[in-house]
Amino acid sequence: MSRPYTARGDPDAQRRLCEGMAPLRRPRPGIWARTRFFDEQVMAAIAAGVGQVVICGAGYDDRALRFRSPGVRFFELDHPATQADKARRLRAMGALGSVVLASADFTCDDAAAVLDAAGHDASRPTLFLCEGLLIYLESAVIRRLLAGLRSRAAADSSLAASVATHADGMDSARVAAELNAGRKHRDTEPWLTVLSVPDWLRLLGEAGWQGLSQADPRAGTAAEGRSLLVVARPAVS
Repeated sequence: MSRPYTARGDPDAQRRLCEGMAPLRRPRPGIWARTRFFDEQVMAAIAAGVGQVVICGAGYDDRALRFRSPGVRFFELDHPATQADKARRLRAMGALGSVVLASADFTCDDAAAVLDAAGHDASRPTLFLCEGLLIYLESAVIRRLLAGLRSRAAADSSLAASVATHADGMDSARVAAELNAGRKHRDTEPWLTVLSVPDWLRLLGEAGWQGLSQADPRAGTAAEGRSLLVVARPAVS
């Protein structure tokens, strides 16, 4: 798909960053809408003068390169092995200095401490992104991660996240098991957290975030699973 980029950004960053990787031949429904949503969140934040973008579970995300802008720092958190390979690829591109790579295993590491050590400024507004990540984490881990991000969120910060949902009244564990049953990578990368929308909003609130908007990138049945795109602000206590 055609992706936006800033005046100083690299429109070819994704291809060069993922050189040698097998392309995704058949993306899941909703991927295009989800991608546009997160691109729009970054562009809007930069336009509003937000100077920090934190991408959790960044993987091989190229937004730090595609949306390169004066005065904007990108921080990426992901597993140490992923970060080591990405650093190697960025170095080969001559772009290692474009982003701060911080190693974090969300199941055991404190995201707030990792960001502090990486040079993130908690006194300045930040856009936090969790794209395609939370479904792979246990609900307790999600709550701890989002609370850690909230502790680093100055006024005018925001959180954009994609979450997997099911209809009200369904058993969340059973839904996740049924979804995993049809997945190729269910043993190595199982989907762990699928909740109803009220439960997601409750979890966000418990972690210190107040939901502002919700968008469903596609129409789907409960059996297929649905993805909700959420924007939240730090809750005021």
